[in-house]
Amino acid sequence: MFQVRIHGRGGQGVVTAAEMLSIAAFEEGRHAQAFPSFGSERTGAPVVAFCRIADKEIRLREPIMAPDAIIIQDPTLLHQVDCFAGLKKDGYILINTTKTFEQLGLGDFVRDWHAERLCTVSATELSLKHVGRPVPNVPLLGGFAAVSGIIKLESVAMAIRDKFSGKVADGNIAAATEAYNIVVAEMKEALTHHA
Repeated sequence: MFQVRIHGRGGQGVVTAAEMLSIAAFEEGRHAQAFPSFGSERTGAPVVAFCRIADKEIRLREPIMAPDAIIIQDPTLLHQVDCFAGLKKDGYILINTTKTFEQLGLGDFVRDWHAERLCTVSATELSLKHVGRPVPNVPLLGGFAAVSGIIKLESVAMAIRDKFSGKVADGNIAAATEAYNIVVAEMKEALTHHA
């Protein structure tokens, strides 16, 4: 079973991201489960959502304490919330930012990690460019498909079409595709630097 925890703020589509990730997994014939963890649901408040993906029925219902992957939709949370709590040492980290892990002050923390499992993508900018709104969740799903290989970009596109229609769907698919390509290039660069 592959477990993903998504950190963001109210209004950034954190819960929708987890739901779309589970839909993408269903599209591939897998079992999936998505659910939020709410404190106060006001806009701007920290929000966490969870997604489990497995090849057999998922019976667990509790929050994910030892995720295989973390998606951080808002980098300001890095200094407010322990986003990395319980993350497995060979896990994946995807952060919505234009900065590097070093610039975010995470250099020491990730020093012993697989470089190709640590990615950043400016998802908010991609969302503004393609959809006209600063909602980073969908581009991050494209980036997640690239970094983890757990789901395919085509499945993300199907999940987008399941949730949106017309120009909104087209824009989100374009944003997710660009994020996917950016992360693929970032991973190749990470692998050549560490080869």
